[in-house]
Amino acid sequence: MSLALVYSRARAGVDAPLVRVEVHLSGGLPVTQIVGLAEASVRESRERVRAALLCARFDFPQRRITLNLAPADLPKEGGRYDLAIALGILAASGQVEPQSLLGYEFLGELGLTGELRPVSGALPAAIAAAEAGRILVVPPGNAAEAALAEHADVRVARTLLECCAGLGNPRLLPPVQRVDTTPLPLPDLAD
Repeated sequence: MSLALVYSRARAGVDAPLVRVEVHLSGGLPVTQIVGLAEASVRESRERVRAALLCARFDFPQRRITLNLAPADLPKEGGRYDLAIALGILAASGQVEPQSLLGYEFLGELGLTGELRPVSGALPAAIAAAEAGRILVVPPGNAAEAALAEHADVRVARTLLECCAGLGNPRLLPPVQRVDTTPLPLPDLAD
């Protein structure tokens, strides 16, 4: 029996509530089950994650895999949990050190090749991750949006393999490039 915990963020309007991705591996026929009020796009992540892990040359466990997206009463939608699910499976199967995941939060949809694709709502997730004191890992397509969170430590990973390599050494994951947010002068409307 193996258990792993990975943090991610949902999207609920302008908020980004914490989602705990709990992965449990047990004996039995090989099957992957996702629980926790997951919509169809989240349930389809089973196939995306499986293909991404195999393309990155990781082993996909031939065991019973239960994925719990907690809290159970919060609706989950989209592919934003793919990266967290993949890392949870790797940690539960011993391919990644489970303790290395605890200081991070992960957002990103996985392509079948392991490429990370952008998701919506990276700015609220970056703000919430900073308040929780964790590093947020996002795809390159979310870097500019997440960089707007001033006090957040946001890192960029292009692929699942790059993300796994950076877990032991955060210097391998480049930080987002901050942009100047100084407001432009407004025109004089006196006339």
